[in-house]
Amino acid sequence: MLVKAYKTRKVVSGDDLFTILKESLPKELPEKSIVAISSKIIALCESRIANPQDMGRDELAEKEAEYYLPRETNPFGVMVTIKNNVMVASAGIDQSNAHGMYVLWPENVQASANSIRQQIAKSKGLRDIGVIVTDSRLSPLRWGVTGVCLSHSGFEAIRSYIGKPDVFGRLLQVETVNDADSIAAAAVSVMGEGSEQTPLAIVSDIPYIVFTDKNPTPKESLVSMIDMNHEVFTPLLTAAPWKKGKGGR
Repeated sequence: MLVKAYKTRKVVSGDDLFTILKESLPKELPEKSIVAISSKIIALCESRIANPQDMGRDELAEKEAEYYLPRETNPFGVMVTIKNNVMVASAGIDQSNAHGMYVLWPENVQASANSIRQQIAKSKGLRDIGVIVTDSRLSPLRWGVTGVCLSHSGFEAIRSYIGKPDVFGRLLQVETVNDADSIAAAAVSVMGEGSEQTPLAIVSDIPYIVFTDKNPTPKESLVSMIDMNHEVFTPLLTAAPWKKGKGGR
C-alpha cells in the first residue's frame, strides 16, 4: 500500500472544496485508489464554524453529540462524546488550523463523501475510485490519536473472514477487517495534525479492496457501526453515565 499526502493552500471558511481539490490533487489518479480528505477542510468549505465568544465548546458538543460525558467525569477534563456513532472528544469540535474559530464536523458527512467521489470520478475519468472522510481520535488504553473514517464511498468498508479457513483449516467465526478505518489510520498518519497543511492523501496499491462505482446504500454506509448495547465492549460502555445530547438537531 502506498500513501502520499498532498499540500493545499490555507483553507478558510467559505472556500470552494472542488476548487481546492482541483488545485491540489495530481492531474491523473490511478484506478483503484482512495482519496482521503480531512473532515476539517470539508467543514470549513461548508462554513461549519462557530465563534467561541458566542458559544462554549461544551455547549456546542452537547448540541452536536448523540451522547456525552460531562467534562468533570474525566480525570483529564476531556468531554467524551459519541457523534455519528464514533467515540470522540467534544463531538469532533476543535480549534486547530481554524484561525481562532471552532470547526464542527461536516453537516452530512456521507453526502460529502458521495459528492466528492462523483466529482473526482467524472473529472479524472475514473471508474474505480474511493473516497474516505477522515478525522483523528483517541483510543482507550492508548496514547495519541489515530485516524478514523467518518464516511466512505466507492468501496466496501468491511472485509469478512467469517466461514473462511485459517492456515490450519479452522473455519473463522467472527473475524472481520474494517478496511475503511485501517486506510484512514494510514492516511492520517501522513497528513499530520499540526502545520503540515496536507489535508489530502492518495492511497493506492491497496490489496483486497472491493471497489464499486456507486454510493453506499444507507445500510452499507453504517456497516462499520455497532450499537453500544450489542457489542464486545457493551459492559463498559453502558456502565458510563452518558447524557443524551441533541445529536446535531
